Amino acid sequence: MKSFLEQNVSQDSLITLFSQAPVAMCLLTGDNFSINNANPQMLELWGRDASVIGKSLFEILPEIIDQGFQEILENVYRTGETFNGNKWSVFLEKYGKYEEHFFTFIFAPVYSGDKKVIGISIVATEVTDQVLSERMLKDSEYRFENLIKKSDYPIAIYRTEELFIEFANDQMLKTWGKGPSVIGMKLEDALPELEGQPFIGLLKDIFKTGESYASKEASADLIVDGKLQTFYYNFSYKPLKSPTGEVYAILNMAVDITDLVKAKKEIQEREKKYRDLADSMPQFVWTCDNNGEITYMNDSWYKYTGSTANENQTSLVKKMMRPETSSRVDEIWEESVKTNSPFVMEYELEDPGRKGNYRWFLGRAVPNFSENGEVKQWTGTFTDIDEFKQLETQKDNFLGIASHELKTPLTSLKLYTQFIKANLEKAGDPKNAQVAKRMDYQIDLLTGLINELLDVTKIQKGQLLLNESYFDFDKLVDEVVEEQQMTSRHKLFVSRSGAIGEVFADRQRISQVIANLISNAIKYSPDADEVHISTSMNGNQAQFNVRDFGIGIPEDKQSKVFEQYYRISGSKDHTFSGLGLGLFISAEIIKRTGGEIFVSSSEGEGSDFCFRIPKNKN
Repeated sequence: MKSFLEQNVSQDSLITLFSQAPVAMCLLTGDNFSINNANPQMLELWGRDASVIGKSLFEILPEIIDQGFQEILENVYRTGETFNGNKWSVFLEKYGKYEEHFFTFIFAPVYSGDKKVIGISIVATEVTDQVLSERMLKDSEYRFENLIKKSDYPIAIYRTEELFIEFANDQMLKTWGKGPSVIGMKLEDALPELEGQPFIGLLKDIFKTGESYASKEASADLIVDGKLQTFYYNFSYKPLKSPTGEVYAILNMAVDITDLVKAKKEIQEREKKYRDLADSMPQFVWTCDNNGEITYMNDSWYKYTGSTANENQTSLVKKMMRPETSSRVDEIWEESVKTNSPFVMEYELEDPGRKGNYRWFLGRAVPNFSENGEVKQWTGTFTDIDEFKQLETQKDNFLGIASHELKTPLTSLKLYTQFIKANLEKAGDPKNAQVAKRMDYQIDLLTGLINELLDVTKIQKGQLLLNESYFDFDKLVDEVVEEQQMTSRHKLFVSRSGAIGEVFADRQRISQVIANLISNAIKYSPDADEVHISTSMNGNQAQFNVRDFGIGIPEDKQSKVFEQYYRISGSKDHTFSGLGLGLFISAEIIKRTGGEIFVSSSEGEGSDFCFRIPKNKN
């Protein structure tokens, strides 16, 4: 070959070929490594021009002396051994910048005719961009690996269809109940308990289809802590593909939701137990949201109405309700929702078996609160009280009849007692006259009780009529206070914020209310010695207040004091007589007059009862 080149190729042709080579090339001669020739590509790598030809390499690139190149070149020149550098780091000063570059190069000896090394040829390629890209890729891979290693979620990578475990972070190893020794094993060998479960088959199918797979609340039986246990996971299998689209591995990510699923199942079982209990109850049990939309009805309701769960039960209940009470029910319901307080009301629902006939029900509902204190739903019942209502009507009728029949003999008895008292006083027998007086007082008490029963009967039947006219309110208060003061040891103090004057109402009934409030204040303050009474104008309303310093009323009982037959209980040292009808009757009288009555009280400190009535009727 050498003879062929010497005989057929001129030196100029070799120089031309050398200069036009697509890679950087140069020729160094002598032991001072003088640049005999360098093509444009090599000059570009150095950041120099053709003026460097003929100069020593270390003269034009002094910065490479301390980077080991002088020793390498001297060794090649001395021994004749070729040196290969792969992605070699070199710091060069090019165009005024001192930067790191990377090269792949060959230093090869050049021989003379007598096989003596006379120079070194250099062939080089700059691979700076490639090395930096590889570094970035490696850094990225490191960050990704570090990320999944430290992830709070179990992550693993399976390679090839044999499903070799290439990677599994600590969370996945903990999930499997295994140590790092399973890395590199086949998944089915590392976890033999997976046999008969779908996971191995799913993974192998992904290598064929190339499609991702995800599942929620999937159960997996794994041997952890030496025993086979059932766990639940949300997991995904994602294929990792080569540039050609071939699946080379599968990324497995999972979230252990065992505790969540078990808690969910426990809640479902508990809910089923309570629903079964509700379905077995004779009352109609239901739940609804804050808008009153019914979300559940027990079986007793469906059997009673003949409806099904697919029907809108909210609309059905409203349809069954007596039309004239519907707006009142809505009003009380809205107030309960607004205040988050229990809903309680009696109303009539149409009997499904007897169209046009209604039965009485007691509707109750209480709010159910979430952990953050918000109402999540309401739980309620409909209790059939129609028979109770009928018995109550019969009772009221009986009381009305009995009270009416008792009034006639009581009237005669009172006349006889007054006659006896008068004769005893004339006969000079004051002791027995006093006994007759006490009899007369007891007859008055009994007459008062009978009158209360008669008033209740009238109220229940809607027959409590008011005989309204104008009268002097201030004068009426003075008269009633004077009458009460005559029979009471308590001092009754009256204060006024100006005169009220005439009001339009039933004088006798308003007198009855005032007397009831004052007598109650006296009765329920046995250890006190005074009662404060006040009157004032509140807008266009006449206001009357009675303040006592007695036993008071517990806050949770104050809303009940105006209910029929409700009696305030005292301590074991104090018992109070009465039927519990006075405040009920008073409240009905004030309500029918167009006013309002209410109480403010502190247990052990006393009570303040107040009513307001319009001064004039428009």
